[in-house]
Formats: sequence, structure tokens, C-alpha cells
Amino acid sequence: MAGITDLPYRQMIRMFSSNSLLTTEMISSEMLMQNRKDGDKILENRENEFPLVYQLSGHKPQMMANAAKKLLKLERKPSIIDINMGCPVRKVVCGGDGSALMRTPELASDIVKALKDVLQEVPLSVKFRLGYTSAEINFLEFAHLMQDSGADAMTIHCRTRAQMYSGSADWSKISGIKKEITVPVFANGDVVSPQSAKECLEITGVDGVAIGRGTLGAPDLIHRIEHFLLTGELLAEAGISTKIKWAKQHLDAEVNLRGKKNAIPFMRKFYPYYIRGIQNAAAVRGKLMSATDYNVIVEELNQISQQAL
Repeated sequence: MAGITDLPYRQMIRMFSSNSLLTTEMISSEMLMQNRKDGDKILENRENEFPLVYQLSGHKPQMMANAAKKLLKLERKPSIIDINMGCPVRKVVCGGDGSALMRTPELASDIVKALKDVLQEVPLSVKFRLGYTSAEINFLEFAHLMQDSGADAMTIHCRTRAQMYSGSADWSKISGIKKEITVPVFANGDVVSPQSAKECLEITGVDGVAIGRGTLGAPDLIHRIEHFLLTGELLAEAGISTKIKWAKQHLDAEVNLRGKKNAIPFMRKFYPYYIRGIQNAAAVRGKLMSATDYNVIVEELNQISQQAL
């Protein structure tokens, strides 16, 4: 998730889940090859994050291959490189990246082949959607093409590009895919609880689930899902006081990475999830979103925590 799964966010997840496969933010291959300073923070990692997937976007096979070569030169190279062919955001799609590649399958195939030529022992995965629109459902043909082109695994978000993130993910659409695709397949979309993870696996019959937005405000979600699938026991969701503690930890980690000037506005997207369910949430959210002083934000978070006791 671009602008979400940065180093501090991944460290929040790692507090609870030590073995799950984490994924970086989506990294533009063009940005990476331009050596822009804003790309440096995206590339930062810590040893405890591994296994770690680096996710690339782009539509130029050679540039994508060069970007992959650059990732392989990192001190700690990627455990897997993933090609994002599922992002539905307008500015990404208009550039020919993300979900747009489902409309240009031959180009998508060329990208996979180009990366396979340089990755050697590092596995390659591809993420895509059911199709571009409801009239262009082509995930099965696309999955075959990706496998034949050399993809070692794939993740399918069970919506079309036209749906963006609206409506419900249709897990049933991919229920027969493992009868045809031999590489590991992961389902994505609307996995927001241990129960929904189990239901998704039962309906789809795939090898695993990929969890994204469900972790917002709930960095322990993956751990709770793992525990439920292994033991059948449902662990309790965290209370407000605990979530506020997480919010402060997250804020401090972003400050350490970006400095207060950049961290304060960056964190605004996360607060609604950490405070979800409290009384007067709209008013509190407004205060947090407009605050420009670190101490004011911490004091507001402390007040929420005290009121929850």
C-alpha cells in the first residue's frame, strides 16, 4: 500500500507477527531509476522485517529489470520481488502501470520475462485483479500467462479495477483457480478479521491470504489471524487504550524516520483507524488532523486514552 507500508508501519506489524511475509510500499521503477531522495526512505529496511517483499510498479520491461537489479544490490536484498499489476489509482493506471497492465497482457508477460532474466534465485510474484471492468474479467487467462511467463506466485485482489475498493471482494470468482494454476496463489480483498481470513481460504481454496487495509489501526491483526487458523482460538481485539499506545509508537517511529515537520502530516491518514469506535470520534479526528504541533497531538491522544479507562 503506497504511502502506508513504510518502515515504521512494518515494524508495528513485526511487534506481533515475527514470521509473516511483509511487503514494502509500491515502488515506482521510474522513480527508483531516477535516484530521487524520496525513494531512499522507501528502500529502508531492518533485519527483523525479513522475509520482506519489495513491490515494483511500471510498464517498461527493461526499466523494470534495471530497477530489480538495483534492489538486488541492497545490503539486505529482497526475499521476493512483486510486480504490482493491480493498483487501481487513476494516476497509476493513466501512466500504464498497475491495473492497466491487465489490458495489455503481452506487455505484462514481457515484464515478467524481463525480471526473471535478472532475478536468478530471488522469486518473482505478480499481483493483479479480477479484470479491468466487470465486462473484462480475465484473471484466469492472465494467471495462466503470468505462470507461463515465469511468475513463481501470484496474488489476486477479488475486485475489478472499476470497483476500486468499493463494494465487496468476490472471493467465489477465484474458487477454481487452484485446479489450473500450480504456483502459490494468494487471495486479497476484505480480509479484515480472523473469521474472514478463514472464510476466504475455505471459499477460494488458495494457498494463503494477503492482508492490506485491514491492518490499519490493528497491527496485531495478522498475528490474530495466524493464531486463529492454527488453534481455532479467537484472540480479543485491542481496546482503545492499547490502540492509542500504538498510535503514539507509530507517530514516534515516523518522527524518527522523517522528522517532525514531515511526520505530523504523514500520520494524519492513520489516526481515524486508531481512534475508531471512541465517543465523539469526528470531533477528536478533526483535532488530530488539524494539529501541527507534536506535543498537542500527544496530549490529545493521552486524553483519549484516559477517557477510555
